[in-house]
Amino acid sequence: MKKLVTIFAFIGVLAFGASKSLAQDSADTTKAATEAAAPAESTVTEVASSEAAPEEEQSFHQALKEQFIAGGAAFMWPILIVFIIGLAIAIERIITLNLASTNTKKLLVQIEDALAKGGVEAAKDVTKNTRGPVASIFTQGLMRSGEGVDMVEKSIVSYGGVEMGRLESGLIWISLCISLGPMLGFFGTVVGMVQAFDAIEAAGDISPSVVAGGMKVALITTVGGLIVGMVLQILYNYCVSKIDSLVNKMEDASISLIDILVKHKLSK
Repeated sequence: MKKLVTIFAFIGVLAFGASKSLAQDSADTTKAATEAAAPAESTVTEVASSEAAPEEEQSFHQALKEQFIAGGAAFMWPILIVFIIGLAIAIERIITLNLASTNTKKLLVQIEDALAKGGVEAAKDVTKNTRGPVASIFTQGLMRSGEGVDMVEKSIVSYGGVEMGRLESGLIWISLCISLGPMLGFFGTVVGMVQAFDAIEAAGDISPSVVAGGMKVALITTVGGLIVGMVLQILYNYCVSKIDSLVNKMEDASISLIDILVKHKLSK
C-alpha cells in the first residue's frame, strides 16, 4: 500500500509540474502576442535584434514545450501520462531491487559462526535482522532445519518462488506502458493523416500549407510515443537483469546454506 501511495504521489507531482509549466508557457505566449500588437516605436534594426534574441536564448525545455503543444493536447497528454506512470513504477522497482541486494558471502559467514556458537536460533536471529530476499529464504530454511536437510531444501525452493514473484511484481505494468506509448503515438499519426486528407478534400488542392498541420501532428505524436517506449524499455531491461542477478545469488547462496547445515550436523 505504501508503494502504491508513493507511486501516485510521484505521478501527481510530475503531472502538476507539467501542467504548471504548460500554463506558464501559454501565459508567456499571450503576453508576447499582446506586446507584439502594440505600436512599434523602435527602428527596424531594433525589432530585428529583439526577434533574434529569443531564438538564441530558447532552451531545450522551451522547445520541448512548444513541440508538445504543437502535437495536440488530445494526443500528447495520454502519451505523457503513460510515460509518467511507467517511469514511476520503474523507479520504484529499481529502488526496491537495489535495496534487495545482499552480500551473500558475508551473510553465510555470519550464519556459520552463529551456528557454531549459538545453534539454529542464533542463525535465525542473524537472518531475521538482515534485509533482502536471500535472508528471508534462509530464515524459512533454518525454521525447517530440525526436519532434515530434504525439508530445508524443499522449503528454500518453495519460498524462493514466492520471493521471485515479489521481485517481478510491477514489471507487467512497465511492459504495458512500453506497448501503450508507441501505440498512442501511432494513433495520433493516423488521426493526423486523416486531418491532412480532410484538409486536402476541403481545399480541393494539394499544397504544403494545406497538409502541414495534420502531418505535423502525425510526426510529433509518433516521436513522443517512440521516446516513451525506448526510455521505458531501457529501464525494464535493467530491472529484468537485476532480478536475474538476484535469483542467481539466491540459488547459489541456498546451495551454500544447505552445505553449511550438513557440515554443522556432521560435526555434531
